[in-house]
Amino acid sequence: MRSHVPHRAWINRLFLSAIVLTLADVVPAAEPSEPIAIGPRLELLVDDFLIASRRELTFELHRPVRAEKVLEPEHAWEGSHLGHVSILRDDGLFRMYYRGYHDPGYSSDENIYMCYAESSDGIHWRKPNLGLVAWQGSKENNILTRGQRGAYLSPFRDDRRTVPAEHRYKSFAGNPPYAMVSPDGIHWSVLKSTPVLPKPRYGIAFWDPQRNEFLAYVRAWRPGEGGARLRNIALSTSTDFLNWSEPRLLDFGAAPEAHLYWNTALPYFRAPHLYLGFPMRLKEYQDEQTGKSLDWTDALFVVSRDGFHFRQYVEAFVRPGLDPHNWKPHANMMAYGIVPTGEHEISCYLTNAAGGKQHLRRLVLRTDGFVSLRASHAGGEFTTKPLLFTGKQLMVNFSTSAIGSVRVELQRSDGEPIPEFALADCRELVGDSIARRVEWKSGAALSRVSGKPVRLRFVLHDADLYALQFQ
Repeated sequence: MRSHVPHRAWINRLFLSAIVLTLADVVPAAEPSEPIAIGPRLELLVDDFLIASRRELTFELHRPVRAEKVLEPEHAWEGSHLGHVSILRDDGLFRMYYRGYHDPGYSSDENIYMCYAESSDGIHWRKPNLGLVAWQGSKENNILTRGQRGAYLSPFRDDRRTVPAEHRYKSFAGNPPYAMVSPDGIHWSVLKSTPVLPKPRYGIAFWDPQRNEFLAYVRAWRPGEGGARLRNIALSTSTDFLNWSEPRLLDFGAAPEAHLYWNTALPYFRAPHLYLGFPMRLKEYQDEQTGKSLDWTDALFVVSRDGFHFRQYVEAFVRPGLDPHNWKPHANMMAYGIVPTGEHEISCYLTNAAGGKQHLRRLVLRTDGFVSLRASHAGGEFTTKPLLFTGKQLMVNFSTSAIGSVRVELQRSDGEPIPEFALADCRELVGDSIARRVEWKSGAALSRVSGKPVRLRFVLHDADLYALQFQ
């Protein structure tokens, strides 16, 4: 009779694997040859870039809370669906650009209408009469453009001093994309009479001062297993907005294969060295009753420090939810843009179908609250790589339970605690704050180590740490 007792060699392998998995969380990561100069910039804890070692901490993806409906099709020219929504923050005004779908044949040139709305707070939106495009004999509407050439507008401001005023606003539009310009974000014209990327791929573009060039995230296809083709996203760059490089498929590391669509990657307005994206993920399935091939969708969160290599959080940032209408195609598409809507909150926007009619719904997060480093009550800690900062105080975005805590230690590059800044000297942080100052009992001035290589050691108990910043 075959024994059901595992073979000793198998047990040994299992035991050794457990040791390796346990140690993997505390083995120091490879460190740069020079300290990382973070200056006074805000650092979101969304990846391991700053971290040398960590123990008993996990990266926790935080899902936004669904808030109110902010926009829905209510006029005949808007059609029955919303799509490809883009929001531009513009000198105290939020501008929204959205496409109305018209069935049948919503993708034909004559049925594509780009519409416009605006808001002063990101919550209450109005649709002004623009008087630009006629609908059934009247220009009393909020239509910006009609036809393929003006479709998929996703504008940005190009504020460089050398840019002519009539080119202050720019956007890709159409499929394949044309280069569009505007003096005011309302009146648009084509900069070049032919598409700037010849293949049928629409996308989102912006000027990136970090890289000193324009970036565009465009639709692409990636080869999958078994000869399958997967919708995906590619990066193209340009120095003049007219001549663009051959798009390269983004690097998502070891993330599992999936259809990715409409990557709304952009520099985060509070930390523009970080690129945050919210692609829509598609899963194809066969309807058992009709035999038709349909799509399930959700929204992901991805983050990058160079605009090309992205860390993808595989768990959904936005799930379809309880309403069955959100489990149908053309739902769960994130708008392009992140908006501050309160002292402690930011908002994103989602194309939603709850209730059976498509609309745009606001999603709310705590400020900088996309991801946190989380510790259970048992506790955990991490130590950064050597950093160079400028400033007089350390601020943290954190949350604890009533019995949780956060403490911080400053160390020299060799890991030795700096006198008066040791862990035992730190006043315990308890509570919930977007920006709380870290204090040490001696009252020693943090400025005395500003500009010198230091490590930060954080010890957490039943707490989330979202971000840190020297000010």
